[in-house]
Amino acid sequence: MTTLEAIKNRTSYRGIFEDTAVPREDLRKIMEAGLAAPSGCNTQTTSLIAVDEPQLLRRLNEVTELETPATATAMICVLAQKLIAYRDRSFYVQDYSAAIQNMLLAIVELGYQSCWYEGQITDEDKIGRKMADILGVPEEYELVCFLPVGIAAESLNYAVKMPFEQRAWFNGFGAKS
Repeated sequence: MTTLEAIKNRTSYRGIFEDTAVPREDLRKIMEAGLAAPSGCNTQTTSLIAVDEPQLLRRLNEVTELETPATATAMICVLAQKLIAYRDRSFYVQDYSAAIQNMLLAIVELGYQSCWYEGQITDEDKIGRKMADILGVPEEYELVCFLPVGIAAESLNYAVKMPFEQRAWFNGFGAKS
């Protein structure tokens, strides 16, 4: 699969996963893809924890209270540090976003599916911190997202994208080609 094929084949999978373990070698490849992402001023604000131990997965899934990701046999937790990269700016959101996208593409290339779970994790109920505490993550890190990883047991649904011409142009906003 080429990079462009992986981009076009990626979708947010929110279905049930098969009960098939994800080999550690594949989890490592996925995490290496994430860590290879660009980082503002090379501050490398993103760290990762792969979880494949069933009891630990159960504990984490109890905290999230989400049903379908709980069927995945692996999970990658994304940690971020708000480090200053340039003047008073931190690019940690861009850093972890790039890492997540790289991992989502690697997941598809390796034959698995996933979904970027962030909104509920970083909400006011602090589920991310509860997950981080279970994993022994120091306070200076924020658990901002998790990616369930596994083989899809249901068919994939692809979002309908707006036509290219409605969202992209050459030489100016809304310019005719």
